[in-house]
Amino acid sequence: MTTATATRTPAPTGSVAGGNALAGTGTLIRFNLRRDRVRLPVWIVALLLGTLGTANNYKTLYSDPADRASLIKTMDSPGGLAMSGPPHYVSDYNVGAILGHQMLGFTAVMVALMSVLIITRHTRTEEETGRAELVRSTVVGRHAQLTAALTVAVIVNLVLALLMAFGLAGAGTDGIDTSGSLLYGFAHAAVGIVFAAVAMITVQFTAHSRGASGMALAVLGVAYVLRAAGDPSSSGALSWLSPIGWAQRTYVYVDNRWWPLLLCLALAVACAAAGFVLSTRRDVGAGLRAARLGSPEASESLSRPFGFALRLHRSTLAGFAIGLFLMSAMYGSILGNAEETLKNIDPIQEALEEIGGASMAESFASMIMVIIALVAGVYVVMASLRPRAEENAGRAEPLLATGLSRRSWVGSHLVVAMTGGTAVLLLSGIGLGLAGAASASDGSLFLKLVGAALAYAPALWVTAGIAVVLFGWFPRASAAAWIVPVYGFVVGYLGELLQFPDWLNLVSPFGHVPQLPAAEMEWTPMAVLTLVAAGLVWLGLEGFRRRDLETK
Repeated sequence: MTTATATRTPAPTGSVAGGNALAGTGTLIRFNLRRDRVRLPVWIVALLLGTLGTANNYKTLYSDPADRASLIKTMDSPGGLAMSGPPHYVSDYNVGAILGHQMLGFTAVMVALMSVLIITRHTRTEEETGRAELVRSTVVGRHAQLTAALTVAVIVNLVLALLMAFGLAGAGTDGIDTSGSLLYGFAHAAVGIVFAAVAMITVQFTAHSRGASGMALAVLGVAYVLRAAGDPSSSGALSWLSPIGWAQRTYVYVDNRWWPLLLCLALAVACAAAGFVLSTRRDVGAGLRAARLGSPEASESLSRPFGFALRLHRSTLAGFAIGLFLMSAMYGSILGNAEETLKNIDPIQEALEEIGGASMAESFASMIMVIIALVAGVYVVMASLRPRAEENAGRAEPLLATGLSRRSWVGSHLVVAMTGGTAVLLLSGIGLGLAGAASASDGSLFLKLVGAALAYAPALWVTAGIAVVLFGWFPRASAAAWIVPVYGFVVGYLGELLQFPDWLNLVSPFGHVPQLPAAEMEWTPMAVLTLVAAGLVWLGLEGFRRRDLETK
């Protein structure tokens, strides 16, 4: 299977030929903001409401000094610090310090994810679809698109920072002042801008937007792991290698140190400069990493729909499988100390009591399994919506012009999504089971945790079914499938901690899965979810069979 060679775009005429590499940047900024007029406000509102809601919850839970003192005993431990942040926060554990200690690192990861997706969407995706070459054939400078994407990312991060700052400062919570709130907001913006700049580098290396996003998110994962590994140590040396660690070492609402953000600014400038330099060393549509030449003849598997679909999905599937296996093993390693680590955290204790279970380890594992299943749900949505990306890029039409039926084409992607999601769950259960059984010195936990992971497979199948229904009948609304894992996380995990009404959780397919190993196995909801998934898949395939293809 050979790979086409990218052609070099001729230099544009006019002022660009005269050396104005930023010509047209302002127009592209306005265009990008218009394209994302729904996407970006959703990100901002979700992050803002999550922050304000959590701050209000902490205000209620930890208003009493005795409650905060009890929390300090739990958080000032290796496990607590690895899950939250550096130990200096507990020296003055007011509500603001609790927010900075426990939420800054987590929310910063989400802001970084948003920033990475902004950069890849407005740079590499534009090149991959061929739109960038058309834009650059006009009077647009070579660096205009990259500059416009970075500018949009910076604007969004600064808007989010200011909204966070004013929202927290106006809440009137003890320990949350105006100066600390400004620092809290800009700490998030600093991390977001750093990873926007990191994405500016990764988009230069590969010709595919998924690969560019994957590399940037891998750097984000390493940064988070360095932070988690470094915070429990006395020196915290590893944390100083992570931008997330720098943001947390502002010690917001405790010392309010602004200078660590200068490290973020310096790294962002260096990465952005490298991104601009590297962009001049490649052709439009190509990557710095040369595409590997394929075989002159396609393999037997690529001549079949499933084999071809698996080839398209294999990198994403492998990334999720490895990432979730490692994450599960990390959580499993603390199961043996779950009771000691969590005994003084009242919200988690109440949530675990609600779940039930023979031991604290089983109850905590049931809560963690929800997170693992929802991350697997993210993969399922990505894989189920791949046909939509193929349709938009114009690659579906040539395939369907052959003897390949529409059902077979979409069905092959769905089979990969559903079986791949189940395989990811299985590997996650193995990772959690091996580490958990070793940590708790209880060999029986292994099979229990593997079974608990696989119990979420029908919920993943329903998620895939919802995605294909949207793709089949309402293709322009396909992105709404992301609501399923996001809603599941809000009500299934945060809802347990924030004590949402039970009926909200039942709206999510993940809310009908028995929370093994703490709960007893119930086969009826599993069977119903499987039947619902089958019905949704049939309905989605029927919708796609009836509608016209949409190409851009």
